[in-house]
Amino acid sequence: MMDRLPPTARLIGIGWYFAVCIVAGVIGGALLDRVAGTEPLLTLIGLTLGLVLAFYGGYQMLMEVIRPKKDEKE
Repeated sequence: MMDRLPPTARLIGIGWYFAVCIVAGVIGGALLDRVAGTEPLLTLIGLTLGLVLAFYGGYQMLMEVIRPKKDEKE
């Protein structure tokens, strides 16, 4: 399905993916910190997990955008 989108739309989607991963990690960690009472620890872990997930998934999606297209006839 993403193959039919123009490259600019796909790159915008990658940017949104980065933002959602990082923000979700920070918010999730902050909420868990509030419950567990371990103020900065879980927020930092959530941030780290969000960054790792964002970079890994973003790299995979970016490779799909910049990889040369193969002819379907071959």
